[in-house]
Amino acid sequence: MIWSLLIGAFIGMLAGAITNKGSSMGCLASIAAGLLGSFVGQSLFGAWGPSLAGMYLVPSILGAVIVIAVASFFTGER
Repeated sequence: MIWSLLIGAFIGMLAGAITNKGSSMGCLASIAAGLLGSFVGQSLFGAWGPSLAGMYLVPSILGAVIVIAVASFFTGER
């Protein structure tokens, strides 16, 4: 479980860096974006690429970017 949280935080931090929202996201937001992004990404793009803790990294990062973009759209952050 802790390993999944760490990988989720890593995925969320990468997605935050890609979208330039990483500085405004806290640790819990990074973990939530990573875990939710992993679910969204694997649902949309399938399971391919390297895997850590049951999360495929490439679709998970793409899903986390989508989650961060949608969340920033609804919160009004630019």
